[in-house]
Amino acid sequence: MKKTSRRRTPLFEVRHSPIHGYGVFAARRIRKGTTVIEYLGDRVSHVKADARYEDKDPNDNHTFLFTVDSRTVIDAGVNGNDARYINHACDPNCESTTLNKRIFIEAIRTIQPGEELSYDYQIQRDSDDAPNVDEIYACRCGAAKCRGSMLEAPKRARKKPHRAPRRAAGKAPGAGKKAAAHEHTSRRSRAANRRSGAAGRSQRRGR
Repeated sequence: MKKTSRRRTPLFEVRHSPIHGYGVFAARRIRKGTTVIEYLGDRVSHVKADARYEDKDPNDNHTFLFTVDSRTVIDAGVNGNDARYINHACDPNCESTTLNKRIFIEAIRTIQPGEELSYDYQIQRDSDDAPNVDEIYACRCGAAKCRGSMLEAPKRARKKPHRAPRRAAGKAPGAGKKAAAHEHTSRRSRAANRRSGAAGRSQRRGR
């Protein structure tokens, strides 16, 4: 007598999302630490990615580009898989990780059936961003601590160190030194500085 093998329920399904367009939802329980899916697509250079979308409406926040390192971008708009439908959230249940120049989406907590999968895109800011860039990349995740944008949180200005009163005999040791200036670089050249190195983190790329 043959045994009837029961097909296991898929890990997730793609359907309309209350956050934005399509989303990815858990079809069954996904345990913390599970690698949900690899982010796949056409692997191109930053130059080619820029050229591919140079005519894109600047007010369109739709992006399938994902930075791997300073040389490579994954364009899931070409030969991509369901990973491209995972939406951004400020209090996500997944995160993106980098392994051998491949991008994976991993659960950072246990996700219940029916729950939408999400991770923080942390799209990098650039010095020449439009004044309304946060409006363009507005976040609608609805989290209690939503920062209102899919962009990385703005960097806080460093507080100036409190100066000790001058000594009558002369300057305090080390006084008079200037702080190093922050280097301004383009989004393309700063790609290597995203969290895709030792920490194993990576980010979606705006375009």
